Amino acid sequence: MKYKNMIGVPDFLCEEYASKTTKYCILIPIINEGRRILKELSRAKRHGVDKLCDIIICDGGSNDGSTDPKKLKKLGVNTLLIKTGDGKQGAQLRMGIWFALERCYDGVITIDGNNKDSIEDVPRFIQKLDRGFDMVQGSRFIKGGRAIHTPWLRYLSVRLIHAPVISLTAGEHFTDTTNAYRAYSRKYLTHRKVQPLRDIFVTYELLAYLSVRASQLKLKTCEVPVTRAYPAKAKAPTKISFFKGNGSLISILFKNLRGDYTV
Repeated sequence: MKYKNMIGVPDFLCEEYASKTTKYCILIPIINEGRRILKELSRAKRHGVDKLCDIIICDGGSNDGSTDPKKLKKLGVNTLLIKTGDGKQGAQLRMGIWFALERCYDGVITIDGNNKDSIEDVPRFIQKLDRGFDMVQGSRFIKGGRAIHTPWLRYLSVRLIHAPVISLTAGEHFTDTTNAYRAYSRKYLTHRKVQPLRDIFVTYELLAYLSVRASQLKLKTCEVPVTRAYPAKAKAPTKISFFKGNGSLISILFKNLRGDYTV
């Protein structure tokens, strides 16, 4: 099915392999993740994640064969959304959030599709959503979390720059703020003072904004321990370029601090 010309949502195609079966869903934004997303989905299948929450792939236009319907169905994917409109990760997440809200899920979990994160820890997020938390941040830096082979520059930038600025903006201490392994309640996503479905969220703006807005609105937030593992020797899987990408992230951080995304 084609979805076009909706306010705050990029044009996209929807391939539903099954109807809604669970209370929550997990949104996985990808673009050309190849074997990494297939390995991640295999881990999810092995740990029964597809039975706990519907898995929805938010594809940015992959052409590497990783979104072959036969493969996805076999690995327990519920729905494939394919962005055809403008935007990058922020647009992919807006597409997924809109679909999740239309399907009336009580909350969503988000995770990167590059097989760095412990998708088997999804039950920890579900438990917090069930207990009424509105924003649950996965963290490798709290007790029970594990940071494996984290590049030293990335470690320092998260600990010394990103997390302190996000914490200052939120008015609450967070430890692993670049981590997209999160959960959001329906209450949070539909709050009239949040409004995540806006065209200003193109790249990483939405992640930064949703990191802080729940605390600012006095909604219930917490962190849960997760594992994030980088390859021991291979190049770290990331879509963020060293100069342009990191410069853009810093710019987004300070726009967020100024309240540029706040309604």
